[in-house]
Amino acid sequence: MLIKGFLFPDELHYLVEHQVWARLEDDGAVARVGITSLGIHLAGGEIYMARPKMVGALVAQGGSIGVVELAKSIVSVKSPVSGTVVEVNPRLAGTPELVHADPYGEGWLARLALADFAADAAALVVGEVAVRPAMEYHAWLNQAG
Repeated sequence: MLIKGFLFPDELHYLVEHQVWARLEDDGAVARVGITSLGIHLAGGEIYMARPKMVGALVAQGGSIGVVELAKSIVSVKSPVSGTVVEVNPRLAGTPELVHADPYGEGWLARLALADFAADAAALVVGEVAVRPAMEYHAWLNQAG
């Protein structure tokens, strides 16, 4: 869905406050995570460095999953879900711009083995009925779009 000029795929789970997403994998035990297109815009646009936490790191929902560097700032990226990092996107070391060029595809940050998705789900929004008003409000609050 397109909201205020920013794309939000319907199947993703969003932690609106931190503008990050989780895509559950087929088994439901692992999620791929990244930054929303609105989140990238609010952070300042082009990303010059992306450094997710290392494999094996434990991450809490709302805790840091890594950092990204933009032209004038370094931003801690928060995780939409709790779990253990099982893979980091190997392409980001050489092409960190994938994070802003393809935020929902090749620009993912990490894959996490989920700790307790049922508990995390209470803070997440999914589907147009929930995502649209939440993202419209967040964009309005931040004067985006």
